[in-house]
Amino acid sequence: MATRFDPFRDLDRIMSGALRTPTATGMPMDLYRSGDEFVAHIDLPGADPDSIDIDVEERTLTIRAERRTEADGEVQWLSHERPSGTFARQLTLGYGVALDKIAADYADGVLTLRIPVTEEAKPRKISVTHRSTQDTVTSTATSENVEG
Repeated sequence: MATRFDPFRDLDRIMSGALRTPTATGMPMDLYRSGDEFVAHIDLPGADPDSIDIDVEERTLTIRAERRTEADGEVQWLSHERPSGTFARQLTLGYGVALDKIAADYADGVLTLRIPVTEEAKPRKISVTHRSTQDTVTSTATSENVEG
């Protein structure tokens, strides 16, 4: 049975393998908006809490963490599926977030970032004043009487 060459299938297979890097598999993230803040939950099981580093430069938030292997010295691995090493992830933040008020918490292997929305970016209602045509005519007539 002859196998038909499909360059798109093969390219997809190659790219999906290439994109499966320790960074992509080492820091899965959920991101959502809740009220007036964005919340990111980033899985970092086994990461040393002291190795977690978060910084913001311009509009890019960078998270770095390190997960070390338990094995010391000479070992013969029978299975080594858990990624180890230093991991990094970057998020590009929009202009509507308060960079100086980002909060981070690490508990049970999950890093939680709370990124508040700036006051200027929050949706708000604009009140509409109601003025009747009668009020405009009355105030104009009063002004004419005062001048005359």
